[in-house]
Amino acid sequence: MLDKMTPNQRLVVAILLSTIFFVAYTAIFPPVQPEEITQAQTKEVATKQKAKQQEVVANVEDVAGHEIAPEEKASDASTLVVVKNEKFILKIDTLGRIASKELLEDKFRNDDDLHAQVIPVDGTKPLYVRFAEDAINDAAIRTPYTASVSNVEIGDTPVTVTLTQKLPSLTVTKVLTFYADGHYDAKISTSKDVRHFVYLGDRPQVSKKLMAVAGAMIYTGDDVAHIIEDGDAEGRQMFSDVKLASTFDQYTAIIMYGFKKDTNVIVERGRDNNPVVYFEAMKDENLHGYIGPKEYKVLQSIDPVLTNAIEYGWFTFAAKPLFALLSWLHGIFGNWGWAIIALTAIIRAVLYPLTYKGMVSMQKMKELAPKMKELKEKYGKDPQKLNAMTMEMYKKHGANPLGGCLPMLLQIPVFFALYRTLLNAVELQGAPWILWIDDLSRMDPYYVLPILMGASMFLQQKLTPNNFTDPMQEKVFKYLPVVFTFFFVTFPSGLVLYWFVNNLFSIAQQFIVNQQFKNAKDAKAALEKKSEK
Repeated sequence: MLDKMTPNQRLVVAILLSTIFFVAYTAIFPPVQPEEITQAQTKEVATKQKAKQQEVVANVEDVAGHEIAPEEKASDASTLVVVKNEKFILKIDTLGRIASKELLEDKFRNDDDLHAQVIPVDGTKPLYVRFAEDAINDAAIRTPYTASVSNVEIGDTPVTVTLTQKLPSLTVTKVLTFYADGHYDAKISTSKDVRHFVYLGDRPQVSKKLMAVAGAMIYTGDDVAHIIEDGDAEGRQMFSDVKLASTFDQYTAIIMYGFKKDTNVIVERGRDNNPVVYFEAMKDENLHGYIGPKEYKVLQSIDPVLTNAIEYGWFTFAAKPLFALLSWLHGIFGNWGWAIIALTAIIRAVLYPLTYKGMVSMQKMKELAPKMKELKEKYGKDPQKLNAMTMEMYKKHGANPLGGCLPMLLQIPVFFALYRTLLNAVELQGAPWILWIDDLSRMDPYYVLPILMGASMFLQQKLTPNNFTDPMQEKVFKYLPVVFTFFFVTFPSGLVLYWFVNNLFSIAQQFIVNQQFKNAKDAKAALEKKSEK
């Protein structure tokens, strides 16, 4: 059954196992439940958010007023302009759309070892113009654009392409300026004021692994990223004061930015409830766009607002600073693998006081295990008395039954945040570490790192004290390294590297704590022996 699990299921099961066996079985008393007032406050916030969303959906009907564009294929229109660069080939079709963009760098090859195509063949395309009036729209679909040039190559200076579409009742002009870093400027104008919409384009389908999010993002002036994942689009939603609009997958994105504050950006429900993004354009519209990989430094150099297009999911608040630190370390070491190891060392140093306290607590619980057994034999028929005597014993010896859970509880959010960081960092794609690890975004082809990780987890278990009373629990616990090794086989090698190095630090720290307790015990025995003489 395990070999039929998806990577998502494997990750969830791995985390559940770690939580159950490292937390639940080391805890005698269950954690305190959240207070009712917190639940009430959460419910109140959710209700307000739902009401606000319903209000937005109701108001958008007055703004949209048209059916979304049919999902034309690139073959529906022939190529009009080819824009070349050492890193990409971009094509514009006779409908005035950016029909394709091929990434030429080897690290962006897809699973079939072909150069990645950022713009999918099916679906809406960037810069597609659709009119509210059916007659104009029908004419626009049948009338091809003309271009000022047919083939251009971008060097140190940007290149400009002018597209013109002459319809019976008006003329549409697009002046597009392309830059070597992948972004472009667009001036879209109509000869008279008619209601029309410009499409962002359906999301890329270059890569989507494990728990990577894919869909659309609308980043607004209040610094809120509104994420509409594939399959979750509901009706129409309208946004104003938009800083950027993006459709994205794991590593790449199609972005438009530079909107006027009063521009209405609309998210529509498309095929399979996937989001379709477009905006209502003015007679003369000036904006900017970017199509390509979500590389932080590239986006930062174009416009800092574009870095918000890098999406880490629920753990963005933690993943974003982690990536900033990881990037800084990469600047020092010049290698993402060593940067991951350095980041692990920093995380362990920050958590050291708390993890040390947890390890000490586990040692104390191990020493108290015989006394716990005596109490159970003596007061086993009186649960209240047993509980009171147990708590008194803990207090006397300074032990905390939940203290051993703390290291694991702290590592789980860090693990998720770093997982999101490594999963969404396109910089790791094609980034080598040492020897056989030539791409930290892919699984270890020889399974060496997962095996080392499992072995280090086994050694960590041998050094870590436990107070299991159920033989079955202890037996299952001992098989966890094998289970985790199996789960981690398909994980990105950068993440496995972090977990392996993290285990090594835990082993070293546990060894120090164990040695301290042994020395203290030996010293106490020596003093007792001396006093007897």
